[in-house]
Amino acid sequence: MKARRQIDGDMPELVRSIANRLRVFIGNRRYAARYQTRLPVVVALEEQKTGIHRTDAGRLPPLRGHTRDISTTGVGLIVPAIRIGDRYLTGEAQTLAVTLDLPTGPIQLHGIVTRYEPLDDDEEDVGYLIGVHITGMTDTDRARFTQHIRT
Repeated sequence: MKARRQIDGDMPELVRSIANRLRVFIGNRRYAARYQTRLPVVVALEEQKTGIHRTDAGRLPPLRGHTRDISTTGVGLIVPAIRIGDRYLTGEAQTLAVTLDLPTGPIQLHGIVTRYEPLDDDEEDVGYLIGVHITGMTDTDRARFTQHIRT
């Protein structure tokens, strides 16, 4: 019975792993080119109705990590966890507030998680790879972000 619980507990990770491998096998469906870059990021949860960052709720610290890649439509983030407190970054309809530290200074974007996967032990990074689709950014930050991608 204990072995069955262990198998059932690993099932979501197994399914996610198979889906990720299938995605690689079938091909990359992304429309925007991705550029490999490592930039510091700070990730916070955003309150759905008010737009207030959730880091003030119970003084939960945001997650710090870095980018793996960026494009005009999304960012690939490496973070140490997929939760802030008891809230999952990957929750349904969960919006993230991401501060991205460009060489010219920080910008902020809002996005939703489109995928995530734990990193393998043999990779140099530790934690989770999270794909974030950009849903909002000020015009000024968008211009600076686009300029950074072009350089």
